Amino acid sequence: MTNGKVYLVGAGPGDPKLITVYGMECIQEADVILYDRLVNEELLKYAKAEAELIFCGKQPGRHQVIQDQIHELLIEKAGQGKIVTRLKGGDPCIFGRVGEEAEILAEHGIRYEMVPGITAGIAAPAYAGIPVTHRDYASSFAIVTGHSRAEKDEDQLNWPALAQGIDTIAFYMGIGNLPYIVSRLIENGKSPDTKAAIIQWGTTSKQKTVTGSLKDIEVRALEAGITHPAIVLVGDVVGLHEKLRWFQEAEEKQEVGIGRD
Repeated sequence: MTNGKVYLVGAGPGDPKLITVYGMECIQEADVILYDRLVNEELLKYAKAEAELIFCGKQPGRHQVIQDQIHELLIEKAGQGKIVTRLKGGDPCIFGRVGEEAEILAEHGIRYEMVPGITAGIAAPAYAGIPVTHRDYASSFAIVTGHSRAEKDEDQLNWPALAQGIDTIAFYMGIGNLPYIVSRLIENGKSPDTKAAIIQWGTTSKQKTVTGSLKDIEVRALEAGITHPAIVLVGDVVGLHEKLRWFQEAEEKQEVGIGRD
């Protein structure tokens, strides 16, 4: 058993203030920090001056190559007796491949901990004034990968269950696949009039929210120039956005010339 240790840490959804106390301690104590593309780099200012910072951003088409390199780095650095913090956006256990990394560490006898973080599928809607559950509108909530495509034989989602049995659905990584998501939900029983929202750069100064319904959310997203990273949210709770929106978004800040307190 090596003397090194790896902390698999969720950095939160974007706003650096949303990291947990334990997550911050892991950053401060680390000898090495491996951080992902969606991690707010403001958090790296809390690292030790001598800490080694390694960017692990993944580009389309190279995910597995980069992931293999991350595994090698975790084993190498921890094997040298170092404290390693693997910093991931959101929560490491939600589409963060933490299971794969933990398996590799376990196989090599390296100590590790999983440190939960706030996930974007809950935090981004909250900053847009949309609680994902509400006594009057939603008693169930699902977090779903949004890049499944039937033509690539990658779609293993239970669309009838999602469309008919879940009140609020948050799709991650779904912007490029939005037409397919909309069509599958409607084909499987979701009303075209079901409210939908897309929240880009949630919880950050660049946040932008577009709302509509399944029948027009694609057009509205296109008109607004919405791109990745963004959460696609489907459900009646979206109707609370106008009433409960509390966070001033990027375009509004530019109009009045102010920033967040």
